[in-house]
Amino acid sequence: MPAEAPLRKIPHREEAEMKSFFLPTACTLLLALSYSGAQAMTLQVRTEDGMPLGLVMVTQVANPAVVIDASDNGYPASGKLQQGLFETTRFTDAKGQAVLPDSARPFRLRLRKPGFKLLTLEAADLGANRVLTLVAETDTRALAEQRPSNAWTSTLGKTLTDDVIRKEFVLQCGFCHQQGSAFLRRDRSAAEWSTAIQRMVRYGARLSTQAQKDLPALLQAHWQEINAHPDRVPDATPWTPDLAGTQITELAIGDPFSQMHDFLAHSNGMVYVGDNLQDRIYEINPDTGAYTVYKIPPAAGDKLGGLLTGRLREFPKHETYQGIHSLAESRKDGHVFITPSYQRRLIEFDPKTKAFTYHEMESGFYPHTIRLDAKDRVWFTLALSNQVGMFDRGTGRFTTYDLPYRSFMEELTVKLTPFFFKLIGWGLPVTNWVRIDHVSTGVPLPYGIDIAPDGTVWIARLHTDEIASIDPSSGKVAMVATPLHAPRRLRIDRDGNLWIVMFNESAILRYEPALRRFTKFELPVLPRGSETPYSLNVDRQRHQVWVTGTNSDSVQRLDIATRTWQFYPLPRKVTFTRDVEFGADGRVFLTNGSFPSWHIEDGQPTFIQLKPGSAAAP
Repeated sequence: MPAEAPLRKIPHREEAEMKSFFLPTACTLLLALSYSGAQAMTLQVRTEDGMPLGLVMVTQVANPAVVIDASDNGYPASGKLQQGLFETTRFTDAKGQAVLPDSARPFRLRLRKPGFKLLTLEAADLGANRVLTLVAETDTRALAEQRPSNAWTSTLGKTLTDDVIRKEFVLQCGFCHQQGSAFLRRDRSAAEWSTAIQRMVRYGARLSTQAQKDLPALLQAHWQEINAHPDRVPDATPWTPDLAGTQITELAIGDPFSQMHDFLAHSNGMVYVGDNLQDRIYEINPDTGAYTVYKIPPAAGDKLGGLLTGRLREFPKHETYQGIHSLAESRKDGHVFITPSYQRRLIEFDPKTKAFTYHEMESGFYPHTIRLDAKDRVWFTLALSNQVGMFDRGTGRFTTYDLPYRSFMEELTVKLTPFFFKLIGWGLPVTNWVRIDHVSTGVPLPYGIDIAPDGTVWIARLHTDEIASIDPSSGKVAMVATPLHAPRRLRIDRDGNLWIVMFNESAILRYEPALRRFTKFELPVLPRGSETPYSLNVDRQRHQVWVTGTNSDSVQRLDIATRTWQFYPLPRKVTFTRDVEFGADGRVFLTNGSFPSWHIEDGQPTFIQLKPGSAAAP
């Protein structure tokens, strides 16, 4: 077995900032009694003049936190059952009332409402009448700091006046973490910005050579200006009265060095979450908060960092031999298939025996998003080799489908990609030799994938503004240009229509294959155009589309039949969501998957559950 990665110092002035984010609730495991029948307590919230105050976000947090095993390099021992505790969030109604689970454990309350000062207090200080008062906030800077990242990011339009550069910046600098959060909007010199940008390019950003040159000075000047004039940060999306029946819970999993990327709501009732940076799978009971971590062992000969050994050389702690990315379930036997993006293989996990099986490939690079079709074939994108892979479980064979290139130079660059990553692993400055243009020639990046009811395989190709289809019977590949930029992930509804997130457009598209027609749906986020939707999923039973509000600490729901939106703010600041799944009872599952996770409030990644509307009553 390869040696464990040592815990190294966090670089680039972030250690002190990270510590300030962890206090006073560092690594908190959070409280809420489960969805099944706990006693309830009612709180009353009012203004200073005694009026009922609605739409207050009330969060209940265990204090002190439950102790979780951390014997395996800071994580629970593989296969050992843990008992986590939920944090519960409710919103006050028009009467200023919120109902929370009663608790035998000590807890802390946190009350938030835009335009009012944050209130925190311990259970012992709550008092018998359970009436709390929020004080209006009048300080301009404090009001601006209440607003989520997207409100701050929207101000960049005044500096990045070139629309091409602005959208490129949003696309290439917003897919790992939020832009505009407190970590990113602080004053930095142009030299510091240049260093940060080069690190992000090594991590995988395809910021153009011209943008790499121009942005450091522009970002330095912009954030100095906005930090000096916080009144220029516009208002964010208003909270609406129908939030009053909503319940949100969070379960702390992992630590500031984890990245909770994709996950799977399994037919066995469990949720499986992949930690991309630590090669672990979390098997979570969403009803009780009990969970077990399974460490995925490297194969013989695997190196730390896999085939991308130099990518994370400055990251303080990681055990990334595989790079766990996406998960999908076989309808035949319930086995879970996993894409390890740092290897040329698929991983198969048996939830009953807990065994891992590796299926090695001879070609392809960077296995990415994964789905299974009705014939139990495993389909997945190969993001950096411009291909789609298919694994036939019956024969044990892989088939790859090449997507078209935009030019000979792109084809040459794609074929040289593994060599470029070797150079990066040797510490050589590849970006000094290879010019990157505004359309990311050389990295077309097939990304999201889904299977239509008729068996057609659909793919979103991020950097070419296209979707692709594959006919499995003939192998025919067809490309369709999208009317908006940056199609990232897609899902298919019960009618066979595609729903696609357009990452730097603050919008989603519906594509109707029968009519070859696109329809744009702008996201219900203020300021307009400031959202970066990473993914979506379709609740086919309820005919709804749920979209990750990756830059606005939210999730958003579109009712397909009525075309009406609902905006749900999430409790933690810097909530960076990458995937959406559903429970059989209508619960919406998310994970807080920022990279790095120390950006998240409390430095704590979480598994999130949301119950909308009246269904949330305890």
